[in-house]
Amino acid sequence: MAHQMLSSASKLERLILRSTQKGYFDTLQLRRHLTLLKNGTTLSMIEQLQQKWRLFCKEPPKGFEKFFKPGGAKNAENVAKKAEEASSKKASTQKPSSSSSSSSSSSKDSGFQWAFKMFSDSSQRGGKSFEGGDKDRTFMILGALGVTGLLAYILSQDFNQKEITWREFTYNYLSKGLVDKLEVVNKKWVRVRLLPGHTVDGSDTLWFNIGSTDTFERNLENAQIELNMGPENYIPVVYKNEIESANILSYLPQIFMWGLLFYLIRRSAEAMTGKGGKRGGLFGTVMESTAKLINSKDIGVRFKDVAGCEEAKIEIMEFVNFLKNPQQYIDLGAKIPKGAMLTGPPGTGKTLLAKATAGEANVPFITVSGSEFLEMFVGVGPSRVRDMFSMARKHAPCILFIDEIDAVGRKRGGRNFAGHSEQENTLNQLLVEMDGFNTTTNVVVLAATNRVDILDKALLRPGRFDRQIFVPAPDIKGRASIFKVHLAPLKTILDKDQLARKMASLTPGFTGADIANVCNEAALIAARDLYDNIKLKNFEQAIERVVAGMEKKTNVLQPEEKKTVAYHEAGHAVAGWFLEYADPLLKVSIIPRGKGLGYAQYLPREQYLYTKEQLFDRMCMTLGGRVSEEIFFGRITTGAQDDLQKITEIAYAQITQYGMNEKVGNVSFQMPKPGDMALDKPYSEYTAQLIDNEVRELIDRAHKRTRALLDEHKENVIKVAERLLKQEILSRDDMIELLGARPFREKSTYEEFVEGTGSFEEDTTLPEGLKEWNKSKEESSEDGDKKDKAAESGESQTQSSKIASSDKQPQQRL
Repeated sequence: MAHQMLSSASKLERLILRSTQKGYFDTLQLRRHLTLLKNGTTLSMIEQLQQKWRLFCKEPPKGFEKFFKPGGAKNAENVAKKAEEASSKKASTQKPSSSSSSSSSSSKDSGFQWAFKMFSDSSQRGGKSFEGGDKDRTFMILGALGVTGLLAYILSQDFNQKEITWREFTYNYLSKGLVDKLEVVNKKWVRVRLLPGHTVDGSDTLWFNIGSTDTFERNLENAQIELNMGPENYIPVVYKNEIESANILSYLPQIFMWGLLFYLIRRSAEAMTGKGGKRGGLFGTVMESTAKLINSKDIGVRFKDVAGCEEAKIEIMEFVNFLKNPQQYIDLGAKIPKGAMLTGPPGTGKTLLAKATAGEANVPFITVSGSEFLEMFVGVGPSRVRDMFSMARKHAPCILFIDEIDAVGRKRGGRNFAGHSEQENTLNQLLVEMDGFNTTTNVVVLAATNRVDILDKALLRPGRFDRQIFVPAPDIKGRASIFKVHLAPLKTILDKDQLARKMASLTPGFTGADIANVCNEAALIAARDLYDNIKLKNFEQAIERVVAGMEKKTNVLQPEEKKTVAYHEAGHAVAGWFLEYADPLLKVSIIPRGKGLGYAQYLPREQYLYTKEQLFDRMCMTLGGRVSEEIFFGRITTGAQDDLQKITEIAYAQITQYGMNEKVGNVSFQMPKPGDMALDKPYSEYTAQLIDNEVRELIDRAHKRTRALLDEHKENVIKVAERLLKQEILSRDDMIELLGARPFREKSTYEEFVEGTGSFEEDTTLPEGLKEWNKSKEESSEDGDKKDKAAESGESQTQSSKIASSDKQPQQRL
């Protein structure tokens, strides 16, 4: 209030002075200022600053928006409006000065709280409090600022002192009587305190170094005696121990290391205990599950893109239909299967089925890889399994897909010599989560592996994985369906349906991944040759590229080696041409591909059972190259290594697995698979010797028969070899031209292969209960009601039209 009166009085004085200079008084202005002085209704300067501060803080300051909630600006506006209303009320009503001062103080307090609300509780005006990580960060920043300020203060104290020498101290200060006292600090240096009122370069403190205290005391006493100073006038000496800045700086690295270690230990302890409801620090993120929740919009694969495995697709559709329409099964007392295991060779479409399920399912789809459970830290695998199933329960009903489950589901025992296995603990936790006390409901677990033989039996039992869905390599109808899917986006003028059938007949044994690779390679080859569309020969070249490898035109062969390769391949071709059970020949070439110097392409039939005669003919056809070298060159080469490996495998399989030998008998020994550790053989030494003898005898008989066959058709071998040296590639038509038609009936077209199987295309019809598998019963009933209403409205319209037409017709009179 006093400030307000002084301000009004100064304005009045300026008005009077201005009026005196002008020579007249402005009575209106004088009356106005006197009224203001009398009432005292004008806001004080402090209140004006507060009001301007509130108006300025209507919006958060730039750079501090994150400390305020979206409603903070509205609250600020309300505070400003209240302040304006309070000031207007105070201006309109005359109150005592004490009340105005109290109101101003209260407004100041509220303004202070509002301005610093980002450092207060978050419940006040939408501010964000420093809790959790922000609180720790704030303490770290404040601690760093405090240490920096302390160091700056100590260094500033050192900079304010001036260093001098003993000579300067004696002649410039001690002799002139300017020294008040001396302080010996840490027995290393002396601080000189000057008398009050005396300074040197703005500082009243000087210092100099000393060697030892005894020498300093002796020199000081001698200097004072020389200056004729009495003992009563001696300068007082004080000994002190102080912390020097140099010592503090030497300890800084250790302090920093201990502080960092303490911070890391604290963070790791919080992470392991789960403090704050989250996991962080050193091990927190490691213990969390890496499972991902898939959005169906991000997956571009649907069930229409999956072909060649209709049976497996129907099984997967049933899971989705159960989650979508559970009442259809519950009414019959059925329970949803806990899980399904997709097994089969690599590339048959197990993961593709899972992708299609993720793209089609209207329920959450969670995916994880089996190898993500195994880390270097103990306990990570079980923790991730628990976290993954906890996530699945939160999103139930849902589908959980574990790819390559053999990484975590291997058989327990026998392999761990140390007595502890992280993989076994992870498997135990997985077994408990799937069917234990924590039984999951409405969580379907899908898994995929191509090594079902190494999985633990407890994992495969009903109640965990109720179904094992085997996804085999597609047959000829399935390959045709897969080719149609992959040929759809390709640019070609060929009939894609006929092309798919032809390619299916040319690719026996191919999986879905191989077929996709063939289609892609055909497009790449066509683009390499600058074709505007993909031609049939591009697809044939793609098949050769996938089967035999890349063509090596730069691999230069010597004329003698090239001739040997030509007769070797001619022996294969002629032997297979005149053997009844050998596969039909498609192409023979002496152009190096992959690791081989030549190759012959055959067309195996779709066959699952083989007789002894069929296997024996295959052995003879495989030995044709080696026998041809013996006949025409009188020597053998290393080119028959791959052929010898194949006939050895066939011979041993007949005797040890198929029971096709009279001496060994109808026995089948379980032989170790490639990559497995074989410590001993499953039969005795006598049986092993007997098996070896029978294998040699079988191969010897095949060799004799092949030699007799090629001796009989020696001229044909020469014809084929000479044509190969000339053209390098012979097709089936060239072989017919040289050797005549094959004396045995053979199948080569799609129609011939599928003859007698019921239909030319794959059966894709769905069961009655799955025809609307991706629609709930409510949606289907609504669609049916709409159709019924449309039908009723159509019938009513036809009836009304009939009545109107009958009204328009002329009536007959009797």
